[in-house]
Amino acid sequence: MTIDPELDTLIACPTCDALYTDTEVALGETARCVRCHTVLAAPRAQAMTRILMLATAALVLLVAAIFFPFLELSAAGMERRSSVLDAVTAFSGGLTAPLTLVMAAAVVILPGLRLAALIYALGPMAIGHRPARHAEAAFGLAEALRPWAMAEIFIVGVAVALIKVAGLAHLSLGPAFWAFVGLVIVTALHDSFMCRVTIWKTLHHRRTA
Repeated sequence: MTIDPELDTLIACPTCDALYTDTEVALGETARCVRCHTVLAAPRAQAMTRILMLATAALVLLVAAIFFPFLELSAAGMERRSSVLDAVTAFSGGLTAPLTLVMAAAVVILPGLRLAALIYALGPMAIGHRPARHAEAAFGLAEALRPWAMAEIFIVGVAVALIKVAGLAHLSLGPAFWAFVGLVIVTALHDSFMCRVTIWKTLHHRRTA
């Protein structure tokens, strides 16, 4: 990629805003910003299919993480099981009620909406069809929600809390905990496969073809 004065042929580095000519990058190669070394394009064979499969798996794991038991706590002969829904609704009373909406959005609603938007935007193209109606808007929504989908932050918070509580009671991790761990790993994988420049180009090319 070389610098070009024609604005309609330029792309900007998302980190430092350096401008480069929007040229084709071969499969398996990586184009980086010469200033900050941010990856600009890194097309990979079958990447869209892999992203779709991983996003679908992540959505299934998210549903499982919501409804299965998250952990079980026992102390002094008393046992208590809790799920993610229990954690979300724990702040539903009094002045802390707004925390319920924030936690539900960050842990459940926004991650699920982002995954659904990715599946909608990439699904038809992964099987060789034209993009679905409003696929560009769906992919743009998925990108906009990426910083706000905080399932991994929830897991970190839970891990810190478990360390503090472990000395006071016996804890057993439920299937929802491992589903959440799997969700974080799968989400990281499909984000690593995603070349956003290539996806935007593919959406535009197949829409106009």
